[in-house]
Parts: sequence; C-alpha cells; structure tokens
Amino acid sequence: MKADAVFEGGGVRGIAFTGAIHAMEECNIDWQRLAGTSAGAAIAALLASGYKSCEMQELLKKMDYSKFRGRTFFHHIPLIGSFLELTFHLGIYKNDYLENWMDTLLAKKGVHTFADLPEDKLKIIASDISNGQMLILPDDLVRYNMTPNDLKISTAVMMSASMPFFFRPVIWKTKDDHKSYILDGGLLSNFPIWIFDVPNPRFPTFGFRFVKEEINIGSVIPTPIHLFKNIFKTMMQAHDLRYINEETKERTIQIPTGNITSTDFDLTDEDITFLYQSGYVSAKKFLSNWDFEEHKKTRKHPSF
Repeated sequence: MKADAVFEGGGVRGIAFTGAIHAMEECNIDWQRLAGTSAGAAIAALLASGYKSCEMQELLKKMDYSKFRGRTFFHHIPLIGSFLELTFHLGIYKNDYLENWMDTLLAKKGVHTFADLPEDKLKIIASDISNGQMLILPDDLVRYNMTPNDLKISTAVMMSASMPFFFRPVIWKTKDDHKSYILDGGLLSNFPIWIFDVPNPRFPTFGFRFVKEEINIGSVIPTPIHLFKNIFKTMMQAHDLRYINEETKERTIQIPTGNITSTDFDLTDEDITFLYQSGYVSAKKFLSNWDFEEHKKTRKHPSF
C-alpha cells in the first residue's frame, strides 16, 4: 500500500520510530512523501534517501548519544560554564554533530541537497525566529531567493532539531546576504500531520507520535531553567493540539516512551531496546485495525 508519513519531533525518542517503520515494512507499506520535525525530520530524511528500518536500527544502536551535546571550553568552567554559553551563543550546546552525522549517512546514498530527491519527497519543519515564520523546507526556500540545490538536507535537519536554549540557533546566511536565526520546528509545529492533507486522498497519511505526559500546571517551578522548560513544552504542544481530532488520531500511531525524555542522551542498551520495541508493537497494533476505506468515509475535508 502506498502512504505518506509524518514524524513528530522528540529528540532521542526518535529511536522508537525505527521499530514502527519495521512493522510498516513488514506490511509492504510503500512510502511516497515524508515529513517531520526535529528527530522526526532526521528519520524522514533517512527514509527519503533510501534507508530501511534495519539499517537505521543498527546506526542508532551504535551511536554515542552524548556527542549530541556539543561541548566547548566554557563547559569546563564549574557552575557558570553553561550560563556563559547561553549568554554568548544563545544556546548551551553546539548542534553541529547532528549535521555532520546526517551528512555522512545521506552521502552514502548519494544524497546531499533537496535537489537530489524527487520533488515533494521530503519536507522538514523549522522556525525562522528572525522573521517570526514557520519554515517548510524546501518549499519556502523561494522566500530566501534559494533553490533546493542550495540547501543541504543535513543542515535543514540541524535547523529543525535546534531546541531553544539547549542548542545554539542556526545562523543561516542566504545567497543574498540575508541572515536569519533558525530554531526547532517544534516551536510552531512539532507534529505537522496536516502537511500532505487534501480532500479525497488517493492514499493515507500516517502520523507517528509519542504518547506524552500532560504538563502539571500546578507544579512548582523553582528556577528560570524549569520555567523555560515548561514554557516551551506548552508552546510546542499548543499549536498541534488544534489538529489532533478524532480523524487525526485514527491515522496516527501513538508510541509510549515511558520516562524517557527528548534530551536523555545517556541512554542504556535497555532504553534503546525498549523504544524500538514500543514503536514496533504500537505500529503492529495500529495496522491490525486499520482500514483505509473506512477512514475515507469518516474523513472530513481539512482546513487550509
């Protein structure tokens, strides 16, 4: 069966997507278009370039996740090192390890820029905070007088995964010397399930989403760090909750991730196995009840 896929952002929890994809491959799902935010953007990019779930699983099992926290000499200064990074670079850690890692993997499939993929094959969500706009890449490159050949997919993934304050913003200098600060796509849409929606679709768009804990509004917020964390949790969920209706839930694989958070970079082998199995089991359960013809009967025309 042909299908589109949209992957939610979620940091290291993206490992769970590889298990879900494995289950989909066993049912001969043929991916047409792929989209995602943050970790979902990385998974979508790998799928679009030709990687299979078994390849991604091996890559993620061998990865040293601590390297994602790109450290500098400031981090060796006790107590104030992270504060200095935040002050001078607007983020505690560098995020270039993700870009280099993606660049290497995509190159093995002969993919570098968006121009190396079929048109509309891949869409990545990021946030241009200089202009206050959501970016859908490569679609919005025209706004910057750029073409799909001008932007590496690895750079777009890094942009989409640059979590505010945790990672430095990506300072994007375009061909016409325009400079923008780009951050995590989750600021404006962490689960862009709407991106391929059209009335009367020829094939389904499946969403892949994590089961989250609700924010405890009454919880104590003892420090500015906790305040920022809760602000961004709220922001990243609020936009997409408008789109999470019964029709959306009916086509979305919801994956439990336990107590693992997006920035748990010290994952154990047991954690990795748990995430993979959770994705696999969730997708299997979803597919056992899925019926596209029934889905079309209940589907409402989306709002554009």
